[in-house]
Amino acid sequence: MVTEWRRRWAARRVKPGDGRPLKRFRWWQMFLGRALLHLEPAGGAGRPAAYSVDVRHTGSAETGEVVAHLYRDGRHHAASRVPAVFPVEGGVIEVATSAFGVKRAHLVTDGGGERPLTPDPRSAEGRRARLERERPGLSRSIGAVSVVVLVVGVGVNLLQVLAPVSRIPVVAENVGVFDSPIVLPLWLNVALGLAAALASTERALRLRHHWLLDAGGN
Repeated sequence: MVTEWRRRWAARRVKPGDGRPLKRFRWWQMFLGRALLHLEPAGGAGRPAAYSVDVRHTGSAETGEVVAHLYRDGRHHAASRVPAVFPVEGGVIEVATSAFGVKRAHLVTDGGGERPLTPDPRSAEGRRARLERERPGLSRSIGAVSVVVLVVGVGVNLLQVLAPVSRIPVVAENVGVFDSPIVLPLWLNVALGLAAALASTERALRLRHHWLLDAGGN
């Protein structure tokens, strides 16, 4: 029920497109936060059109808002702030972002099935997908390291945050004072934060997201 309400709320924010052509992805745009994903047409009585979703997850220079643009057969069809829900033949395309990139870009059919969109091969997401296809062992190792880094980061930060919180008089009186067994120097905290950011970025390139591990999201 909540999910259905959120979809209807997001669908009301969709604005019609202006018909401009979809610009080709340039390799240097991967460093500027552009993500481009595609959904090929289905044959028969299915989806007759090809769709593309273009997202600049660093946000608009004017408003700072992250906007997803939907292209139908190469022409601008619709736009919406994220999280976005675009009605298409046979279902909707759902798009959501996190602080590190696109965390969801799926076709959800009227029957409840889901299908992820395919990243453009020139994009950072597309290059990461190619690594997964061509070097699956290396890809799994990188993914495992990302999870370990994030789990360690969450655990260490939680321990360090609990200590000062437990010294608040009301908390100390009712729960007691907690002394963290781990107290890291500033430089190591900074290094751990950078490592966690890289790990979350790597997961975003694979459209992976967990509410606890990957901070920030729309």
